[in-house]
Amino acid sequence: MSTYHDKLIKDNIVKLRELIAELPEFCNDFFLGRDQLISSRTKIAYAYDLGVFFKFIHENKKGYKDMEITDYPLSLLDDITRNDILRYMEDLSFYNNKDEKEVRNDERGKARKLASLRSFYNYYFRNEMIKSNPASLVEMPKIHEKEIVRLDFNEVAELLDMVEKGNNLTKGEERFYNKNATRDLCILTLMLGTGIRVSECVGIDLSDLDLKENRLKVRRKGGNESIIYFGDEVLAALEDYVLIREDMHPLEGHEDALFLSMQNKRMSVRAVENMVTKYTSKLGTLKRITPHKLRSTFGTNLYRETGDIYMVADFLGHKDVNTTRKHYASISDDSRRKAIRGFKLREDEE
Repeated sequence: MSTYHDKLIKDNIVKLRELIAELPEFCNDFFLGRDQLISSRTKIAYAYDLGVFFKFIHENKKGYKDMEITDYPLSLLDDITRNDILRYMEDLSFYNNKDEKEVRNDERGKARKLASLRSFYNYYFRNEMIKSNPASLVEMPKIHEKEIVRLDFNEVAELLDMVEKGNNLTKGEERFYNKNATRDLCILTLMLGTGIRVSECVGIDLSDLDLKENRLKVRRKGGNESIIYFGDEVLAALEDYVLIREDMHPLEGHEDALFLSMQNKRMSVRAVENMVTKYTSKLGTLKRITPHKLRSTFGTNLYRETGDIYMVADFLGHKDVNTTRKHYASISDDSRRKAIRGFKLREDEE
């Protein structure tokens, strides 16, 4: 039987093929050359970014407007100059996509698209298929680090109390509250108590749970499996929900899904995002809380509790601990500031 994760892999392959079909034919070499090095989701991101780049070339590069993008020759890469790429970077601030919808990119979006273009050019340059590498001559946009948005301790308690008791709900929301409250509380408790991604959360199967050992299995980005341990609060929430889940009648193909929607199908990422927004929007905070912010809340609390950046990286599934350190360095800065303020060279006079 095809599993949820098998279907995800199949859907990614189909999407990637659709995107590559819109690119110049020589791009196939790049994706084949990277086949064993990067995940299908990363290749989809590359294909999307390259599609944006070639659309810009088609509309702005003299001599290529009358050609179909799929017919562009490899020699095009040597015709593109550093100034072409600089103009492309400027165009990314505001442009219309292929559906004529307005798209804006901040510095992070520009940096990702330039990184994709650099990787693309590097492949052909290293393999001596082109003579120049103009993408390497363009500096990466300077990215200003954003402060981590997370829930404070009292906000976490208020959020879970709200879901548990059904406070502050509209009449329309109250209609579905009794059916979904235990499930919603379980999802929020699980994400706040383990730091798993929303995509990992919706992918959990009943067979992934080991409630006797307080652990579960998740599929990380890239397809790797990890065992996640959790505390007693998460265990209690899972036990309460599993009792209800046993009486549900999932549709065919969704029998093993842990979290089910009102239609008795596996919950989607969008459904969990909407659920999180529904509850967190009532907290009375100016913060915009998404499922990823619940992950940040967990990472922050775990680091403050343990001071162990390697443990935090392991729980969050970061392959590079420097990624974790970069995101949570401000927490240790707070501790250092508090420590130095209390540091004295001489005792106060009585």
